Amino acid sequence: MSQKKFARLAEMAIVRRMLVLCLVFILAPLCVVVAQQGKNSSAKGSVTGRYDGTAKNKAEEVINVTFELTEKEGAMSGMIHSDHGDFTITGGTHHGEDVTLEFDANGSTGTITLKKAEDKLSGTWSAGDDAGPVEVKKVAAQEDAPKSKS
Repeated sequence: MSQKKFARLAEMAIVRRMLVLCLVFILAPLCVVVAQQGKNSSAKGSVTGRYDGTAKNKAEEVINVTFELTEKEGAMSGMIHSDHGDFTITGGTHHGEDVTLEFDANGSTGTITLKKAEDKLSGTWSAGDDAGPVEVKKVAAQEDAPKSKS
Protein backbone atom coordinates (compact mmCIF):
# COMPACT_ATOMS: atom_id res chain seq x y z
CA MET A 1 0.00 0.00 0.00
CA SER A 2 1.29 3.44 -0.83
CA GLN A 3 2.11 5.94 1.87
CA LYS A 4 -0.56 8.36 0.59
CA LYS A 5 -3.31 5.74 0.90
CA PHE A 6 -2.08 4.73 4.35
CA ALA A 7 -1.98 8.37 5.49
CA ARG A 8 -5.50 8.92 4.11
CA LEU A 9 -6.87 5.82 5.95
CA ALA A 10 -5.23 6.95 9.20
CA GLU A 11 -6.74 10.42 8.74
CA MET A 12 -10.20 8.94 8.19
CA ALA A 13 -9.87 6.76 11.31
CA ILE A 14 -8.94 9.81 13.39
CA VAL A 15 -11.90 11.76 12.01
CA ARG A 16 -14.28 8.86 12.83
CA ARG A 17 -12.97 8.66 16.40
CA MET A 18 -13.40 12.41 16.83
CA LEU A 19 -16.99 12.22 15.55
CA VAL A 20 -17.80 9.38 17.93
CA LEU A 21 -16.32 11.30 20.87
CA CYS A 22 -18.27 14.42 19.91
CA LEU A 23 -21.50 12.42 19.75
CA VAL A 24 -20.80 10.84 23.14
CA PHE A 25 -20.10 14.21 24.75
CA ILE A 26 -23.25 15.71 23.23
CA LEU A 27 -25.68 12.81 23.68
CA ALA A 28 -24.66 11.68 27.18
CA PRO A 29 -25.66 14.96 28.91
CA LEU A 30 -28.89 15.07 26.89
CA CYS A 31 -29.78 11.56 28.07
CA VAL A 32 -29.18 12.59 31.68
CA VAL A 33 -31.38 15.69 31.28
CA VAL A 34 -34.21 13.69 29.71
CA ALA A 35 -34.00 11.02 32.44
CA GLN A 36 -34.17 13.67 35.18
CA GLN A 37 -37.18 15.33 33.54
CA GLY A 38 -38.95 11.97 33.48
CA LYS A 39 -38.28 11.48 37.20
CA ASN A 40 -39.46 14.99 38.05
CA SER A 41 -42.69 14.71 36.06
CA SER A 42 -43.59 11.37 37.63
CA ALA A 43 -42.91 12.77 41.11
CA LYS A 44 -45.11 15.80 40.34
CA GLY A 45 -47.83 13.48 39.06
CA SER A 46 -47.77 11.22 42.11
CA VAL A 47 -51.02 10.84 44.02
CA THR A 48 -49.25 10.10 47.32
CA GLY A 49 -50.84 12.11 50.10
CA ARG A 50 -53.95 12.72 52.16
CA TYR A 51 -57.29 13.45 50.49
CA ASP A 52 -60.53 14.51 52.21
CA GLY A 53 -63.96 14.54 50.68
CA THR A 54 -67.25 12.72 50.38
CA ALA A 55 -68.81 9.69 48.79
CA LYS A 56 -72.44 8.78 48.33
CA ASN A 57 -74.03 5.35 48.44
CA LYS A 58 -77.12 4.06 46.61
CA ALA A 59 -79.31 5.47 49.39
CA GLU A 60 -77.80 8.94 48.59
CA GLU A 61 -76.25 9.08 52.08
CA VAL A 62 -73.27 11.46 52.19
CA ILE A 63 -70.25 9.65 53.66
CA ASN A 64 -67.19 11.59 54.81
CA VAL A 65 -64.00 9.93 53.55
CA THR A 66 -60.28 10.39 53.93
CA PHE A 67 -57.83 8.61 51.64
CA GLU A 68 -54.26 8.19 52.83
CA LEU A 69 -52.52 7.13 49.64
CA THR A 70 -49.00 5.92 49.00
CA GLU A 71 -47.83 5.43 45.44
CA LYS A 72 -44.67 3.55 44.66
CA GLU A 73 -43.78 2.93 41.00
CA GLY A 74 -47.44 3.23 39.97
CA ALA A 75 -48.70 0.75 42.61
CA MET A 76 -51.09 2.03 45.27
CA SER A 77 -51.41 1.27 48.99
CA GLY A 78 -52.75 3.03 52.08
CA MET A 79 -55.96 3.44 54.08
CA ILE A 80 -59.48 4.71 53.58
CA HIS A 81 -61.15 6.23 56.65
CA SER A 82 -64.90 6.84 56.48
CA ASP A 83 -68.03 7.28 58.55
CA HIS A 84 -68.58 3.55 57.90
CA GLY A 85 -65.17 2.41 59.16
CA ASP A 86 -61.57 2.04 58.09
CA PHE A 87 -60.57 0.03 55.03
CA THR A 88 -57.11 -1.12 53.93
CA ILE A 89 -56.14 -0.38 50.33
CA THR A 90 -54.95 -3.76 49.07
CA GLY A 91 -53.91 -2.74 45.57
CA GLY A 92 -54.41 -0.38 42.73
CA THR A 93 -52.65 1.51 39.98
CA HIS A 94 -51.97 5.02 38.73
CA HIS A 95 -51.46 5.61 35.01
CA GLY A 96 -51.65 9.18 33.76
CA GLU A 97 -54.86 10.68 35.14
CA ASP A 98 -56.43 7.27 35.90
CA VAL A 99 -56.28 5.94 39.47
CA THR A 100 -57.76 2.62 40.55
CA LEU A 101 -57.90 1.50 44.18
CA GLU A 102 -58.86 -1.90 45.54
CA PHE A 103 -59.78 -2.18 49.20
CA ASP A 104 -60.83 -4.81 51.71
CA ALA A 105 -64.56 -4.29 52.24
CA ASN A 106 -65.04 -6.63 55.21
CA GLY A 107 -64.20 -9.80 53.31
CA SER A 108 -65.03 -8.76 49.77
CA THR A 109 -63.03 -6.53 47.46
CA GLY A 110 -64.20 -2.99 46.85
CA THR A 111 -63.07 -0.88 43.91
CA ILE A 112 -62.66 2.85 43.45
CA THR A 113 -62.07 4.21 39.95
CA LEU A 114 -60.88 7.81 39.83
CA LYS A 115 -59.67 10.54 37.50
CA LYS A 116 -56.98 12.94 38.71
CA ALA A 117 -57.45 16.63 37.93
CA GLU A 118 -54.93 18.92 39.64
CA ASP A 119 -55.36 18.25 43.38
CA LYS A 120 -58.70 16.41 43.11
CA LEU A 121 -59.66 12.80 42.55
CA SER A 122 -63.21 12.04 41.45
CA GLY A 123 -65.01 8.96 40.23
CA THR A 124 -67.04 6.04 41.52
CA TRP A 125 -66.76 3.35 44.16
CA SER A 126 -68.38 -0.06 44.52
CA ALA A 127 -68.38 -2.74 47.20
CA GLY A 128 -70.78 -5.65 47.30
CA ASP A 129 -74.18 -4.42 46.10
CA ASP A 130 -73.53 -0.77 47.03
CA ALA A 131 -71.90 1.93 44.92
CA GLY A 132 -71.83 5.62 44.22
CA PRO A 133 -69.82 8.71 43.36
CA VAL A 134 -66.75 9.87 45.29
CA GLU A 135 -64.79 13.13 45.23
CA VAL A 136 -61.77 14.02 47.34
CA LYS A 137 -59.28 16.88 47.42
CA LYS A 138 -55.63 16.73 48.47
CA VAL A 139 -54.97 18.35 51.83
CA ALA A 140 -51.85 19.05 53.84
CA ALA A 141 -50.59 16.04 55.76
CA GLN A 142 -51.56 16.04 59.41
CA GLU A 143 -48.66 16.57 61.70
CA ASP A 144 -48.29 14.51 64.84
CA ALA A 145 -49.37 16.21 68.02
CA PRO A 146 -46.48 18.06 69.67
CA LYS A 147 -44.72 16.01 72.28
CA SER A 148 -44.92 17.42 75.78
CA LYS A 149 -41.77 17.98 77.74
CA SER A 150 -41.37 15.88 80.86
